[in-house]
Amino acid sequence: MDKYVFFLCLSISMLFASCIPTQDLIYLQQKEADPMQNTITEVAAKPYRLQTNDVLSIDIKASDPKLVAIFNTKEDLVTEKSTNDLYFNGFTVDDHGNIRMPILGLVNVIGFTLEEVRAKIESQLLSEYFKKEANIFVTVKLAGFRYTINGEVTNTGTKILFQDSVTIMEAIANAGDITITGNRKAVTIIRKTPTGNTLQEIDLTDQKAMQSPYYYLQPNDYIYVKPLKQKTWGTGKTGIESLSTLIALLSLATTTFLLLRK
Repeated sequence: MDKYVFFLCLSISMLFASCIPTQDLIYLQQKEADPMQNTITEVAAKPYRLQTNDVLSIDIKASDPKLVAIFNTKEDLVTEKSTNDLYFNGFTVDDHGNIRMPILGLVNVIGFTLEEVRAKIESQLLSEYFKKEANIFVTVKLAGFRYTINGEVTNTGTKILFQDSVTIMEAIANAGDITITGNRKAVTIIRKTPTGNTLQEIDLTDQKAMQSPYYYLQPNDYIYVKPLKQKTWGTGKTGIESLSTLIALLSLATTTFLLLRK
């Protein structure tokens, strides 16, 4: 009888150990009592500085469109651009940190923010080609916010979002969310910087994740979601699945025992 009780207790323990608890699935929980819960805190996000292989979309306007027509490519006159158009017709930062623009030639942009590049191009146009009365208006944007996500998400791969800033929550949602077997407590972000790559883990089940400088992504970030141990055990993701696995094992063991007794 003691053997049966021991086996029953062991089975129940395995059942609960194999299940994924709710706390591992809910995003941005308040895990500790925080008196600052309802206050607004500043996120330590630095402005993005351009790197090699970035693709820029640059648009130059003036009171008289004919004045700046030679500075824009034909595709710049199209109001809607596909991802392919932006890649092939945008301005790519080369290995020397330059972009090559019509008339202006090589413009060094490595390490500059988008606003600094805009001011630089506008200043060069006014000093070399136009007077202030021309009302030059320059817009500089990244040709899509590009990031790569891999691991336990519904849709892996390189994604492009047409917006200026992207949080890690938005990036994951755009990839179809983390699967039930994904580890939300240790999402890895690899970020390329001028001095090399940095690696950081962020716990998305904790509200404190929003205070991390990695909560707001930077272009070309790589996100990896690790699997939970329950996936490798193969016993099931929910209590019902684990119970079904346990019953199947018990049935197999009972059948084998009966056959050996004959």
